Amino acid sequence: MNVWGKIIVLVGILFLPFAARGEVSKEEDFVWAQRGLIAEIKDTMPPIDVDDRRVNSSLLRQAKLNAIKGLFQVTERIYQVRGIDLANLSIVVGEKGYIVIDPLSSADTARAAIDLVYEKLGRKPISAVIYSHSHVDHWGGVLGIVERGSCPVIAPVGFMREVVRENILAGNAMARRASYMYGIYLPSGPSGWIDNGLGKSLPAKMKVGLIAPSQEIKKTGEELTIDGVKMVFQLTYGVEAPSNMHIFFPQLRALYLADSCVASLHNFLTPRGAQVRDASAWANHLEEAWTLFGHQTDVIFLGHTWPRWGKENIFNMIKKQADAYRYIHDQTLRLINQGYTIADVGELVKLPPELDREWFNRPYYATVGWNARAVYQYYLGWFDGNPIHLNPLPPREAALKYVSYMGGSDKIMDRARKELEEGHHRWVAEVMYHVVTAEPENDAARRLLAEALERMGFREESAVFRNFYLSGAYELRYGIQEREEKRRPPIEIIRALSLHHIFEAMAIRLNGPRAAGKKMKINWVLTDTGEKVALVLENGVLHHYPGKIEEDAECTLKMTRDIFDRLIAGETTPALQFLLGRISWDGKLRKFWEFMDLFDEFNPSFSLMIPPGR
Repeated sequence: MNVWGKIIVLVGILFLPFAARGEVSKEEDFVWAQRGLIAEIKDTMPPIDVDDRRVNSSLLRQAKLNAIKGLFQVTERIYQVRGIDLANLSIVVGEKGYIVIDPLSSADTARAAIDLVYEKLGRKPISAVIYSHSHVDHWGGVLGIVERGSCPVIAPVGFMREVVRENILAGNAMARRASYMYGIYLPSGPSGWIDNGLGKSLPAKMKVGLIAPSQEIKKTGEELTIDGVKMVFQLTYGVEAPSNMHIFFPQLRALYLADSCVASLHNFLTPRGAQVRDASAWANHLEEAWTLFGHQTDVIFLGHTWPRWGKENIFNMIKKQADAYRYIHDQTLRLINQGYTIADVGELVKLPPELDREWFNRPYYATVGWNARAVYQYYLGWFDGNPIHLNPLPPREAALKYVSYMGGSDKIMDRARKELEEGHHRWVAEVMYHVVTAEPENDAARRLLAEALERMGFREESAVFRNFYLSGAYELRYGIQEREEKRRPPIEIIRALSLHHIFEAMAIRLNGPRAAGKKMKINWVLTDTGEKVALVLENGVLHHYPGKIEEDAECTLKMTRDIFDRLIAGETTPALQFLLGRISWDGKLRKFWEFMDLFDEFNPSFSLMIPPGR
């Protein structure tokens, strides 16, 4: 046998236990999801019959797993509270206190989680808070656990930049789409909300707060010891979030993979909207995690779903989930380079049986086709190269043309009803969308489109797709449920932001057409902190310069940081604070009012089913 033959045999022997690994049984996940249960929280959702045709049976299995709620021991000194929020709260017991990892999405659920920890494990101080990444369900509840300045807060490099991009700059649109993605306004039950794939639910009314990190992790291999607990960090750029990291605990032989590896196929592009993710980097970082820490790891615990114990199980999950992501990436690019479009790849890419049969690769959160389209977008953008799609008509203009060409709405609806009964749900939904867009007040058309969406939702294995379909149907039938006049970031987030981030967000509310041709300079001075910012409006763009003031500004405003924060959060008005003498000014106050009149307020309850008119 030559040297290469010997190497192949050796590699085969080393990996034989993993290669022989078969599909996880239907029951094994339930054993893992209940392992280490200390205190159960009963699910208040009524049980659903497994034979109910309005719920995909595989999704129902995932929903039952996610409904196992309570406080769990993962391993020595590591605990999780699972099932009371979309994400998990993890606790590591130090020598004197608790290290909290990812304090959920809302102060209420985070406080309930830590109170359960205190009740069962004893009250101890919080030694540190760690954010694994920049998504709100992993930091929004922090003020339900600690006060500002009470302990170190650790996050991956770039954390605050990504928080602002996602939750402030695009936050209004993302929040609206998230209400569909997580089925926030759907009634619970077989005709409505069942699960969210990664976990049970986001709170309907979130009390979101933020404490800016006091320390950033800047490179893979960086080590920290806090309260006697050693941690080794792995930065994972471009994976589930742009600012993202894993944590290895060598003393406890435990690896925290955050959201990079969970018991579901994950999104390369979340339907609520975000920056598209790098599927190849995702696979690479999972493989790197195994290479760096796998030989020392006895358990992996996660930002969503339940842990895995034992090297064979850990390797199988990391390896096959990484391979699933790499397969979707590679096969999408193979098709792209043969001329297939973004719509084509979404239909053609399917996981091979050895990956598809693993429960953790099932499409409870993302789907393979959705992820293939995300890979296309990552490399080529939304445009498919066909000149027909370079400059298409906007939705309402196109819809009016389609309906006219097809003989009018009555004729379309007659045919659509027949095709709906024949099972052509996707096509009926697409056709009826044109009718509803052309004729928004056509109640019969809205009901028919709603029925098509409902039938699609009831069949879906993906909780996200189900929630989107059923939320769209719900809006068509009953209108928009949450009607607010404006959306501003809550003050508990504003207080954590720098002036740079606040004025960066202010710039996107500037109404460019109204501001065209105007030149203005406004100074802001915070009397208690000494901070100052010069705003310069020109060319329809708002520029901000922290640390500077413009000597020839039309108006200079002076106030405390607290008053400033309350103004930005919409908790008070400039007029009231002027009357109370809490804001002083130099220059022409009328110029300030003229300046403020140039900004839009965002409607947080815009329709996702009816495009805005022109």
